[in-house]
Amino acid sequence: MTQTEFLHIVMPFKDKVFRLAKRLLVSREEAEDATQEVLLKLWKNKKKIQEYKNVEAFSMTMTKNFCLDKLKSKQAQNLKLVHSNYQDNNTSLQKQLEFSDSVNWVAKIIEDLPEQQKLVIQLRDIEQYDYDEIGKMLDMNNTAVRVALSRARKTIREKLTKTHNYGVK
Repeated sequence: MTQTEFLHIVMPFKDKVFRLAKRLLVSREEAEDATQEVLLKLWKNKKKIQEYKNVEAFSMTMTKNFCLDKLKSKQAQNLKLVHSNYQDNNTSLQKQLEFSDSVNWVAKIIEDLPEQQKLVIQLRDIEQYDYDEIGKMLDMNNTAVRVALSRARKTIREKLTKTHNYGVK
């Protein structure tokens, strides 16, 4: 497999790998390192890539495992909460601040979810994977994926309601 063929395969999902790593590791730098490690492992095993039914799903599983291993290591104790900035030139500063505050609250709530719920909500609601793909990546059946997603969403909704008194039911 040539470098061009390899890039053609991995580039479409490289950003998804990064976002999953960032969700798990929080730090942008750690997520960039994790993404690089996963892509390097794929490159080293490029001869086997053709054997995988779904290279993207395999990569997401590799990312999840790598990040969880990293979190278990002592280095993970020094990670800081870092958020991306949302930019929209058509909204007022007040609206941007409100939106940023809400995004920060949701991100914090997601960070406090149990690991499995955090992964499921990242893969389903942010990365837009279907239930079958998530089940394969996390070694769960579809019902367990749906239950974890439902519980995660319920927790987020309840904590946002409690925090902001939005009255969302």
